[in-house]
Amino acid sequence: MILLHTSLTSKTTLFLTAAILSVSALAADFNQTQYLADQADAKAQYSLGLAYYNGQGVRQDYSKAAKWYQKVANQGDADADADADADAQYMLGLMYDQGEGVRQNNATAKEWFGKSCNNGLQVGCNKFQQLNAK
Repeated sequence: MILLHTSLTSKTTLFLTAAILSVSALAADFNQTQYLADQADAKAQYSLGLAYYNGQGVRQDYSKAAKWYQKVANQGDADADADADADAQYMLGLMYDQGEGVRQNNATAKEWFGKSCNNGLQVGCNKFQQLNAK
């Protein structure tokens, strides 16, 4: 019985150590992403927006998600990542359409969906057409 208890204690200790290391790695990744986002890295800004939107590794916060998506969406220059730009514009469209973290506004939603469509995101085109039909 003592052997079984020792084995269980070892497994528990191993599990807790792995969990602590995972949390540490997540925090380091988040800090690195935050640093890059603060340096105007479009992919990092989009990643932070997504993390806050979905509550991945941080408390879900639609307002912070919108802030980071807005930074990406407004870059629109040659240095910005085109996919992150269109995706951020689409997410802003969704947020304005649904009133998540921003005041609900169909005209602004339509504008963001249109921009994402113009940047090649088909789902943005679809949402733009849906709002046009209303």
